[in-house]
Amino acid sequence: MRRKGLELLPWTPALRQWQARIGLLRQLDLANGGASEWPDVSDAALLVRLEDWLLPYIGKVSRLAHFAQLDLPGMLATLLPWPLPQRLEEQAPVALAVPSGSRIRLDYAESPPVLAVRLQELFGLADTPRIAGGRQVVKLHLLSPARRPVQVTQDLASFWAKTYAEVKKDLKGRYPKHYWPDDPLVAEPTARAKPRGQ
Repeated sequence: MRRKGLELLPWTPALRQWQARIGLLRQLDLANGGASEWPDVSDAALLVRLEDWLLPYIGKVSRLAHFAQLDLPGMLATLLPWPLPQRLEEQAPVALAVPSGSRIRLDYAESPPVLAVRLQELFGLADTPRIAGGRQVVKLHLLSPARRPVQVTQDLASFWAKTYAEVKKDLKGRYPKHYWPDDPLVAEPTARAKPRGQ
């Protein structure tokens, strides 16, 4: 395993996100000069500690192909003692609720984590969402109705105040049937072309 690497194991995108979520919380703790309750689950750390977390599960592995059949989610879950799994969901959630009512998945592969959301779903939201108990601002990829990026920001308040008017002009021309209010802070958020009743 040390020669071939962890890629022999059945990693999924969801497991890589789990790994990145824990890594983010650990990094935030260590950046503040303290210790972290979050274990190091980076590939490098997992390779160093193979005997601790992998050895109990590989008794029946006789060929490299057998590694792909292991219950990797179950094996990795043992690395988080209670109550850390619950705290992981609270501090680094898989998805965030936005003002439109949608739950949008975060992408933890980037730092800071990315929330790619249609602009109209954030109407009424004054500030950029935060995670990790308020310690981490997410990076917003504000999307057009066609889900194309129109702006990337970590400062939603500044976007509304300084940039929205220009972006609105462009989007209103390209998507005239959609709702583009003059004041996005008091507008009704929507996941549809227009709010109900308009």
